[in-house]
Amino acid sequence: MTAPLLTFYGDDFTGSSAVMEVLSFAGIPTMLFLEAPGEEVLSRFPELQAVGVAGVARSKNPAWMRAHLPTVFEGLKKLGAHLMHYKVCSTFDSAPETGSIGAAAELGKQIFNPEWIPLVVGAPAIGRYQIFGNLFAAAGDGVHRLDRHPVMSRHPITPMDEADLGRHLSRQTDLRMGCVDFRTMTTGEADTALRTAISSGAEIIALDAMDDATLQEAGRIIAEGDTSFAIGSQGVEYALVAHWRASGQLAQEHATPRLTPVDQLFAVSGSCAPTTAAQIDFAQAKGFEILDFDATQAVDPDALQAETDRVRQTSLQLLSEGRDVLVTSARGPNDPSLARMSEAIDRAGISNAEANENLGRALGNLVAEIRLETGLPRAAIGGGDTSGHALTALHAEALSAVAPLAPGAPLCRIHSARAPKIDGLEVTLKGGQMGAPDFFIHAKSGDA
Repeated sequence: MTAPLLTFYGDDFTGSSAVMEVLSFAGIPTMLFLEAPGEEVLSRFPELQAVGVAGVARSKNPAWMRAHLPTVFEGLKKLGAHLMHYKVCSTFDSAPETGSIGAAAELGKQIFNPEWIPLVVGAPAIGRYQIFGNLFAAAGDGVHRLDRHPVMSRHPITPMDEADLGRHLSRQTDLRMGCVDFRTMTTGEADTALRTAISSGAEIIALDAMDDATLQEAGRIIAEGDTSFAIGSQGVEYALVAHWRASGQLAQEHATPRLTPVDQLFAVSGSCAPTTAAQIDFAQAKGFEILDFDATQAVDPDALQAETDRVRQTSLQLLSEGRDVLVTSARGPNDPSLARMSEAIDRAGISNAEANENLGRALGNLVAEIRLETGLPRAAIGGGDTSGHALTALHAEALSAVAPLAPGAPLCRIHSARAPKIDGLEVTLKGGQMGAPDFFIHAKSGDA
């Protein structure tokens, strides 16, 4: 295998699949692994031009990152790609002690030794706009500055009270910040602005991306710049693809496969985002059977197993009757179940992270058991952490892109030599804010 065009690490599973989506459907063969693949594994996929690793750093603290990320980074570095991308959520949710992007940047600088680190979070295709280094994100029918975003400004774990990406990162790292803003990017002055920022000591430099023109210019700056490590959303890949197309290195158009329908769909959701809540309501209105999973049981292993068994048996009965089933632990940020879970966590004396991990693992095991017992060809999983635990429970070794479903949430195929009955399962990993109201319906019915 020759050196890939780029490698990437996603700090959660849904975001990782979003990078694979952008590259794969632009005609760049890409595969997502659960750990950095060695030569023996990659020899099975000689056509790959991009290699990624799906991780869980977004829910971890800096100590965990320093203990685990260097091994992954070194493994990807060995593949010899010009650029390694540390993929973060497109709403940049992070905090000094949870999912610290600053800590990841420090590790990337240490291992890849870039002259500077590009920061691109803007991705207009998914309603993310980066202007003067500030991030704006779509929600509902509007676009909001991140610190006024109806979801992210009150996120239960990583509330975003700062839209300025540099100021936000300054709470997580001492690396110095800079910005090449859209004015210079649209007047041919971006290179000069970049060199000025670097000469002034900037180590992380935000590249504004607010429309097609600035996105393409950001891709050119990254592709031509002396850098080996980048941070950002899938906006990094959107930018690179735009540049490669404009420069003739990549075909302007690439035929993407159509999403085919399935007879039944099984889905789980650990997301409390209002977007997901609307999707659950829509699915119920269209005939899906919605099963509530009692998240308060996540504080006790025996109670959690009993709840998982209850939901599994009910799901199997409904599936045997030809029904579509969606199991959910919450219906939006105002669901009373969230307050009940918080109270249960306090009584049990465990951390929110431990309880959420227990819940995610239980939902993941549920997907695995349903697949093993029914052989259903497709599943949908809502929630970044839930997706990670689900793929671990499914013994997935890698994912490949099957077809577009919703921007940021493609349909994927699981590859697993260790679990032959899981191998080939189609799955979509949906971040809480991704997808239209009919997401689960579309996941079943396809493009028909």
